[in-house]
Amino acid sequence: MTRRIVIAGTGSSVGKTTLTIGLMAALQRKGYMVQGFKCGPDYIDPTYHTSVTGRQSRNVDSWMFSHEAVCEIFAHGSEGADISIVEGVMGLFDGKSPLSNTGSTAEISQILQAPVLLVVNCQSMARSAAAVVKGFQCFSEDVRIVGVIANKVGSEGHYKLVKDAVEQECGIPVIGYMLRESGIKVPERHLGLIPSIERGELAPMFQQLAEIVEANIDIDQLMTLAECPPLSEVPNQLFVQRTTQHRATIAIAKDAAFHFYYPENIELLEAYGARCVYFSPLAGETIPAEADGLYIGGGFPEEFALQLAEQDQVKASVRSHITAGMPTLAECGGYMYLTEQIVDTDGQSYPMVGIIPGQVMMQKKLAALGYREANGTEGNFLLGPQDQAKGHEFHYSTYQAPDTAESDAIPYAYETKGMRGTKKEGMVYKQLVAGYTHLHFASNPDVAERFVEACAAYHSSKERTT
Repeated sequence: MTRRIVIAGTGSSVGKTTLTIGLMAALQRKGYMVQGFKCGPDYIDPTYHTSVTGRQSRNVDSWMFSHEAVCEIFAHGSEGADISIVEGVMGLFDGKSPLSNTGSTAEISQILQAPVLLVVNCQSMARSAAAVVKGFQCFSEDVRIVGVIANKVGSEGHYKLVKDAVEQECGIPVIGYMLRESGIKVPERHLGLIPSIERGELAPMFQQLAEIVEANIDIDQLMTLAECPPLSEVPNQLFVQRTTQHRATIAIAKDAAFHFYYPENIELLEAYGARCVYFSPLAGETIPAEADGLYIGGGFPEEFALQLAEQDQVKASVRSHITAGMPTLAECGGYMYLTEQIVDTDGQSYPMVGIIPGQVMMQKKLAALGYREANGTEGNFLLGPQDQAKGHEFHYSTYQAPDTAESDAIPYAYETKGMRGTKKEGMVYKQLVAGYTHLHFASNPDVAERFVEACAAYHSSKERTT
């Protein structure tokens, strides 16, 4: 037997993340090795998981990549763990479409053959909580809800009312509760989350959550509910080492300004023969001399715009390498960094690398959110017009092209399709591919292979000129 369980909610903001962190922390304290996963494309919640468990949390997404890839990523990540905890997204049945379970937490539970622990916001409810749970049970017989946690209850007495009602009417256990006024405030998914975690500032909160979970939730019962047979027929395709030969070195920007990378993207690059090295633009580190390629992921460059603007040597290094034809992928925050300037919501501008003409304007409201099907262009060395990869957008900024006649001639990187139609997105320049879209290489591993091949060719061209 193995242990895995999905923490799902009746909707968004019912307390899934707080509870998941608390469960992970409590299990850690009891000596269990815990592996975290997150349904959907989100980068932030896995950062919490990784910090609590000490193991790299991973995304499982049934829209961005195949069901087989979901199973393989899950099995790969779960190796050596005593229990795997999958945090859901939105409500249990909310996904890409209101007409199916596609892309939902429910679908992930089905693919992984994993039991579901349902988190219910019980504020101002007693017996009605049983009606809510019963509705979720009856909605899809293929989703196995094995237990309930009552969140936001007013007291232990209130919890007992909910527990009695649910267990009588629904036939599944209510294994614990979280008080409405617990004294815990998980930081909003704010832009300072990563540096706060890196400085250890959230450790006391994790400790406090663990203590609350230990006092109010039956951890032993959770471990029993999580028991299930191993996954059958897990493929071995993504993580196969394609070559033992070192083909190229790829420099990856990684610090508090740039840190949104799916671990599978890095692992696929390595599987195709890349050695990945890291550098910090914030710390004034230029591109390593041995680099044959450059990957600048998403993050929060706007939060560190002043520091980035002051690092003239770093900007010059990035600019000169891209101009020289170094294969480069820049996503979202990396794309923003490569423009001429970032302008904050107060109108203050900060000069950036300047490879991409135009500027990025920060907005007070979300500018884009959602899944994207991305087709490339003739100039895109990673994705051609007939190729497609999947990913997502999430950003509070908009790109403004320069107000010149030449702006219409800027070659775009992708044609992306989302809920609101199709649009041209990003920019290509020599061997630079840049745009707001975060690609998941598991949706099309050819992207990783082409990246490494281009870097290997660039390495050979450097050797010929030296």
